[in-house]
Amino acid sequence: MASSASPSADSLLIIAQPDLNQRLGLWLDHLGDERRLADKTLVAYERDIRQFLRFLTDYSGGAPSVKDLADLRPADFRAYMARRRQGGVQSRSLARGLAGIRSFLSFLEKRGEVNAAASSAVRPPRQGKSLPKPVSAPEAMDLISGDLALESEPWIETRNAAVMTLLYGCGLRISEALSLTVAQAPTPDARTLRIKGKGGKERLVPLLPAVGEAVSTYLKLCPHPLSGSDPLFVGVRGGPLSPRIVQKAMEKLRSAMGLPKSATPHALRHSFATHLLAGGGDLRTIQELLGHASLSSTQIYTEIDSTRLLEAYDKAHPRHRG
Repeated sequence: MASSASPSADSLLIIAQPDLNQRLGLWLDHLGDERRLADKTLVAYERDIRQFLRFLTDYSGGAPSVKDLADLRPADFRAYMARRRQGGVQSRSLARGLAGIRSFLSFLEKRGEVNAAASSAVRPPRQGKSLPKPVSAPEAMDLISGDLALESEPWIETRNAAVMTLLYGCGLRISEALSLTVAQAPTPDARTLRIKGKGGKERLVPLLPAVGEAVSTYLKLCPHPLSGSDPLFVGVRGGPLSPRIVQKAMEKLRSAMGLPKSATPHALRHSFATHLLAGGGDLRTIQELLGHASLSSTQIYTEIDSTRLLEAYDKAHPRHRG
């Protein structure tokens, strides 16, 4: 095979035998027609596979066939991952590329042409842990105030404020807040709220009077007759409130307040935990309030608190200011 350093010659490099090219086309058709994957996803998958085939062509000294894929060992996949890593590719992209390769090999395995076990034996690279991005306490208070008058009807404004208050005041997930019934509605004099979380696990969360007051205000203005087992929070037509409507309401709020895209409804739950921890809250207690099955899920908030502490130190220390 002739070699050349020119880009045009590289683009004409044969990276797969005809039988493998034909299978690649069948796989992409399968993803598009039967799996209904988006065009952008198909383009990314095809690009990842062709990068892998280009590596194999260089690695083994010739364009691979279907049989060559069947003979691959875990070490071959690790060599590919190492080559990509040396090229500066980040863990997230490496993991996505490996997922595409596994999907292609799984497709061939179902046709009885390869054994995909070798690729499955390779662990995807560990990805850096992404820290939650809470909003500040003043921002959280503004978000739940209901004072911005961004909605067409006052009752919708109070409904959104009540949902946001539950997320920040009790650390609820959106699904937990929207699953509440009228019979479960917190009142200003109530002190606890029973929540059914993930896996049907129940927990008691303490209630601030402000939470009950926000819900009571909403119920007084809501134009739809609600009682008993009806959903507490309803949409414009009276049906159960969709999480997407809450997300759109938050988009309006953060736009009006100039907040970043990380200011989502779920960020209010993060803020609940972060602000409790900053105020001296016990990690085990916060775990119970959030309904985390494992303490390790809650410990991430200690990293947020430490990060903010260091940032504040850097800004405030006299030596840092010169």
